[in-house]
Amino acid sequence: MNYMEVYQQWLEVADEKTKAELESIRDDRSEIEDRFYQSLEFGTAGLRGKLGAGTNRMNFYMIGKATQGIANYIRSKGQSYMERGVAIAHDCRHFSDEFAAYVAEIMAANGIKAFLFESLRPTPELSFTIRELNTASGVIITASHNPKEYNGYKVYWEDGAQVLSHIANGMTEEINRVDMFDSVKRLPLNQAIEAGLVTILGEEMDSKYLEKVKDLSIYDDENVDKSVSVVYTPLNGAGSVLVQRVLRERGFEGIHVVPEQEMPDPDFTTVGYPNPEDPKAFRYSENLGKKVGAELLIATDPDCDRLAIEVLDKKGEYIPLNGNQIGAILLKYIVEGLYQTGKLPKNPAMVKSIVTGDLGKAICESYGVTTFESLTGFKNICGRIPELTEKGYQYIFGYEESIGYATGTIVRDKDGVSSSMLLCEAAGYYKKQGKNLLDILKDIYEKYGFYKEKQISIILEGIDGQRRFGRIMEHYRSNYLTEFGSKKVAKVIDYLNGYEDIPSSNVLKFILDDGSWYALRPSGTEPKIKIYIYTKAPTDLEARQNVELIERLVLEKIDTIE
Repeated sequence: MNYMEVYQQWLEVADEKTKAELESIRDDRSEIEDRFYQSLEFGTAGLRGKLGAGTNRMNFYMIGKATQGIANYIRSKGQSYMERGVAIAHDCRHFSDEFAAYVAEIMAANGIKAFLFESLRPTPELSFTIRELNTASGVIITASHNPKEYNGYKVYWEDGAQVLSHIANGMTEEINRVDMFDSVKRLPLNQAIEAGLVTILGEEMDSKYLEKVKDLSIYDDENVDKSVSVVYTPLNGAGSVLVQRVLRERGFEGIHVVPEQEMPDPDFTTVGYPNPEDPKAFRYSENLGKKVGAELLIATDPDCDRLAIEVLDKKGEYIPLNGNQIGAILLKYIVEGLYQTGKLPKNPAMVKSIVTGDLGKAICESYGVTTFESLTGFKNICGRIPELTEKGYQYIFGYEESIGYATGTIVRDKDGVSSSMLLCEAAGYYKKQGKNLLDILKDIYEKYGFYKEKQISIILEGIDGQRRFGRIMEHYRSNYLTEFGSKKVAKVIDYLNGYEDIPSSNVLKFILDDGSWYALRPSGTEPKIKIYIYTKAPTDLEARQNVELIERLVLEKIDTIE
């Protein structure tokens, strides 16, 4: 059926509230097309889209179809998987709690046990819970850092990581067989609880999770200045309670929370776009930081899996660090600390994404830690842990440039809770040495070289945007730039057909003869194509100039593609 036929079908069979919403756009053909020209599909992080009626929107029908399909997939695995069940959590967004309860009701109606959190929880706790309870799967309702109009649906498997392609493909086959208007089973939540098919989770699981987080600490208390002054903001999301609690239990005395952003707010009134990568998200934190003399600002995104920081410089200004820089600081603190305390395991391994910079790899090499790469997304980064374990490696850290970090194996996803704790610990540890995190970053550059990077996002909404993304990638595969001033492209990696031990993905990477490189990748969760630029040079100025040159020429090239 074409999009108008699907629209008419929804008008005929949907509930009255949905029909009213669809009637309101009857004369807006472009809006109808945008809502129905495709169905939401699993991307880097499951389903994600704007809230509203339609197959290209997040709503109860799409949630029901996906959940019934996943339930059918779990049932196909046998009774043991049904009894192990599914852990379910949600963030602060509009309808997140209702969607989560609906997922539990559908699982219960299919004879699958569900473990549902009583209120919003950070995404990493959901990953931890899957392995703690040995559930077969997990679902969290979240749109991560997307704008308030969005919601999403992340699916995990029994290893605690987001589903990899072979699992996602099996689930997708089942989802495609489901009639969203007729085939979705549902058992009301109160009945499901009474029948023992739904268990409500709460503080007991929080405590188990935080005890494991605290075990990740690198140094004993006497090595860390616990008076370090820190401002934390959860950006009105799910991180507030657990981040504050773990820092309090670790004994940090100078933690200040942005009051306007402490409580959940699905409209993100104080921040608009709740992405910690955007320096504007730190406006309230900077104001509070200057009042209390904070040395470090920490912001977690709405589901508290991603984290960004700003550090006070000697001029009294807060300097934002990007994901590559934060990852390098964490790696230095963790790897060097494990090495100095004799806790670095045999055959240690670190995993980074193919579009993350190489500074972390250089740090790891100096301590005998082997670096492995994966496709973007922590389902791929943490998805490598079982394979590495089989080969005799011990995973200690994973990260990607989009401000995601995971220390140890208690969580098989990026973790803003443990990363907040470790960054406070690092700040306190280096403060005792008379340094802040900017000083540490300078030390890293002086030792390993000046690595510079820039990420550019070209945003194009709707079906026309998707088509242009396709034209850009197709054109670049055969008509890429070969020279950047005196530098030439020495190697091209097209991941479309896979590369070495990296599976297929629509990513192009161009490596220059001086070691600089850039990559193009359409986002799997947002309407954008991303350009990643990385350089290394003997001086900071030269590295920056190389970034500017690559950026200018690549954007000029893309502008010529209609």
